[in-house]
Amino acid sequence: MQIKPRQNLLEVWQAVARHSLDQGEWDWGEWGGRSSVADAERLLCLLYPATEIEPFRLDDPDTTQLDVERALKNAGDSSEIPAKLVEILGDFMAKHRGEEGPTFAGGYYFAAEDPAQELSEEQREIGVVDSYSMSITLCLATLGFLKVYRGKTRRAATLARIDRLWDETSARLTAAMVSLLRSFTVNVVDIDSEQGQALSRLLGRGRLSDRQVLQRFQDRFKSLRSLIAESVVLGLDGDVTDELRNENRLFECGWAWSLVQGAPEVDVEPTTAESIGKQPEGFARPVPYLYFTVVALDGMPDLYSERTLVLGLLTAEQQRLADALRLRWEITQQYWSGIARFDDATWPLEEIPWRTTLQQLESEYFSLCVAAILVHDLIRRRATDDDLTRTVAVMERLADRGRITSRPTREDPAVGLHNPGVALPLLGSEQLGPAMKWTMGDFSAQLLKRTVQLCALSRNIASQDRLLRLAEGILDHLWARRISDGEGVGLWDDVHAVYPESPFRQGPLSWDVTERVVECMVAAHALYSQAPIRSSEMSALAQAAISEAAHLFGQEQLEQPAPAPKSPQGEQIKGIEADLRRARQLVDRKPGTAHSLALGVLARLYDLARARGDAGSWGV
Repeated sequence: MQIKPRQNLLEVWQAVARHSLDQGEWDWGEWGGRSSVADAERLLCLLYPATEIEPFRLDDPDTTQLDVERALKNAGDSSEIPAKLVEILGDFMAKHRGEEGPTFAGGYYFAAEDPAQELSEEQREIGVVDSYSMSITLCLATLGFLKVYRGKTRRAATLARIDRLWDETSARLTAAMVSLLRSFTVNVVDIDSEQGQALSRLLGRGRLSDRQVLQRFQDRFKSLRSLIAESVVLGLDGDVTDELRNENRLFECGWAWSLVQGAPEVDVEPTTAESIGKQPEGFARPVPYLYFTVVALDGMPDLYSERTLVLGLLTAEQQRLADALRLRWEITQQYWSGIARFDDATWPLEEIPWRTTLQQLESEYFSLCVAAILVHDLIRRRATDDDLTRTVAVMERLADRGRITSRPTREDPAVGLHNPGVALPLLGSEQLGPAMKWTMGDFSAQLLKRTVQLCALSRNIASQDRLLRLAEGILDHLWARRISDGEGVGLWDDVHAVYPESPFRQGPLSWDVTERVVECMVAAHALYSQAPIRSSEMSALAQAAISEAAHLFGQEQLEQPAPAPKSPQGEQIKGIEADLRRARQLVDRKPGTAHSLALGVLARLYDLARARGDAGSWGV
């Protein structure tokens, strides 16, 4: 199916409103409130498009468009929708705040590794990087929404509620930023250790010795190693920085699944410390996870967006925290981009599936995670055509291996990417009870998101066409997985509609897949908002057609008497002149359109000559 972001988003909004708004009242449902991640994802299905896409704005009732209002009619009319959102957001902030400050519980997204065991309530209340990152996006969207809506309402009760919600949201934003800082980790390993050997095999791919891998690693990451070791703002343990300075050791960096064991508290102002409460103790082993690293990187760009800057959404203290996060963001992108492209001849990323170094887990999902970080880095540094072309090929192979663009075989193991998904053991969780795991079942939605992002980055017509066709194929697959009856009609995720032999799944509808699809549509909107790629060949054709049309139009005006201004012939001459002027204006930005206009001018000039019986002068 063709990607139609506006129509698709309106359908999703209508489905969310139908599911969650019962006679105008928000219903969290049986599972609501048990996971801050799921609740944030549900709210972002509405708020993210409303803050990123101008026609979807909900903060100014006077500008709410009719089709948007119709999609959310369960919440009321255009003047009632923003007030209802304030109420719902206030409920979310209250639900996910404990006695000591904001909470970021994974809730039912956590599961025991052993199905026969039950997680303790304390384990389900542990904060998770997914929630920290999602809270940054949600809180910034909420603050931007409140900033505008506050100037559009005069109700005293609503204004008081907005002020309270602003303070609660700002506190949650700060707590999420502090938690992300305390979840970042650098893991230094000896090349002879089990993890060092796994990393050496990954980078050397059986073609390089340990010594050659170490030498190349030293050369590629020398400056980055120095930056990490010398950067006081990273707040790393002294032993870690000492180990980093030893160039005979390898390292990985990124985000653990939660607050790292022994992570020092982040120094904040007294007023900030009071609003965010006590900084909890960490339990996660100090090792980076690819999945949680990608999740963290996805949330942080919102801190540095033009909208955040223009609306002045960050306090001075939050800006200081954002600067510290940005350093980690850039270091992590550079590191994993370097790992993904470690060997110019054959990238490690191109050898699918990727194998993690610590737990030795192997899956196409981890290849997608590394590709996602590479996409972030390619966007940051404006990638070369070669990098883009090779990354496009990786995306196409992942879609094929994930049985998205190809037919699954009987008992195909690739179906496990989608259902039950890829499980991650959460190291350190066993300190509070049964060992926990986190399962990712959003492979298709993540692949679509990265494909659309690459499509927006590409300025090569052939690569963009490949990416667009791939994105449309993935969207076909995802659209077939919408729930068709029962709870959550029009939302995700009915995996059995595409993979009928996959295991039966219990639980609520999948807000993570639904929210990822919404992100994809927002990314597609940004793609189509760009100017089309300029073709040099089409530009040459357009220039030639415009030149010929301008010359023949000059001849027409030179040789023929001027027609009466209001006559049909006079109106036609005016139209030709306007189209020719427009073609000249568009030739640099939209050469195909300019070429079409010039051809239209040539056709009408020929019609004029033929009507006079003068077509012979055209060589006919």
